[in-house]
Parts: sequence; structure tokens; C-alpha cells
Amino acid sequence: MTMNDLTTKLAADWAYLVDFGTFFLCVAMVLIYQRRLVRRIRENPTLTIQGMNVQARAAWVERIMREERDLHTLAVQTFRNSTMAATLLASTAVLLIFGILNLLANADKLSHILAGVNSWGSREPGVWLFKLMLLIVDFFISFFSFSLAVRGFHHVGYMINVPTGAHDHGVTVQKVVRVLNRVSQYYSIGMRTYYFSVPLVLWLFGPAWMFVATVVLLVVLNHLDHLPD
Repeated sequence: MTMNDLTTKLAADWAYLVDFGTFFLCVAMVLIYQRRLVRRIRENPTLTIQGMNVQARAAWVERIMREERDLHTLAVQTFRNSTMAATLLASTAVLLIFGILNLLANADKLSHILAGVNSWGSREPGVWLFKLMLLIVDFFISFFSFSLAVRGFHHVGYMINVPTGAHDHGVTVQKVVRVLNRVSQYYSIGMRTYYFSVPLVLWLFGPAWMFVATVVLLVVLNHLDHLPD
């Protein structure tokens, strides 16, 4: 092996290391942030939008099922709006998956086009293929999450209209609240995968772009997830 071949191999190995090292670092940053958020929701839910929504949904379901029978029409309309939003996002995820599959057929051309801005990462076509496959997996998770949310909103729309105390049907306010909160978690997972798709897309342009996008994303999420004092 000549010195030029050795230098080329070391440069390729370094590019692989930087590319995937940055990816795992960004994933770790997102997971650490999410774990901190979950712990804060459990310890002090009133400081996070997720914790406040959990309490608000519980109060809303209790009011609909126990007090305000005339508000059932409003409840149905609310679930219809939520279902339409989740359906739109699930459909968008499918369209994006088909678009990425179309890019997979031209992975070689794409790698040559983006190589000019990818100064640190690997320029191998196989790496571009792997990045596009990760994007597909991300949007598949989003699609199934929003599909489960649509299914859940459909079920809760029936359960919330069941009168409490009339019959021994097993549908209680607490159970409906738990189902609704679970459905909301599916919706939240779908939105998180949409958010994380931004760093994954910018990863196609290089690891530096992905790192910057992840930092900006965490700053934005920290602002969106936490309520002012």
C-alpha cells in the first residue's frame, strides 16, 4: 500500500468517524433532553406544557362526563378537529416517505450534488443511502404514531359520551382520561419525529449542519415545552 492509498484510507475512516459520531452525539442529546423533560413533568407538571395539558384533559373529561351534558357536541367537534390534524400529518408522512424512496433511486447522483457542501462527513454513496433510510424510518414512526392517535381519538369520542353512574359498563372518567392521555402521547411522538427530521435532513449536507440543527432544535423545544414562571 502506497502512502497516497494510506492517506486516502485514513481520510475516509476519519470521515466515517465524524459522520456517525456526530449522529450518535445528536441522538444522545435529544434523548437526554427528553429524559429531563419527562422527569420534570413528573416532579412539577405545572412548569411544562405537557404536564398542564395532562391536568387540563383530566378536568375537561370530568366536566364533559359528569356536569355539562350539553357540551357533548363541543367534545365531538374537538375530537373531530384532533382527528383531522392527525390524519393530515399521517398523510404528509406517507407523501414524504414516497418522496424519499424516489431519492433512493438517485442516491448516486444525490451524493455527487451534496458532496460540495459536505466537507467533514463521508461522501460514500452507501452512507447517503443509510441517511435516507433513517429518514424513512423516522417518517414511518411518525405515520404509525399519528395513525394510532386517529384510532385513539375515535375511541375516546365514543367513551366520553357514555353517561357515568347509569349502568355498570366500566367506562369511568379515570379510564377515559388515561386513554386520552395515551392518545396524546402518540400524537406527541409523531410531532417529535417531525421535529427530529430536520437534523436528519441537514445531515445529508454534513455532520456540522446536523449538530447545529440539533442544538437549535433543542433550544426551540425547551422554549415550547416549558411555561414561563
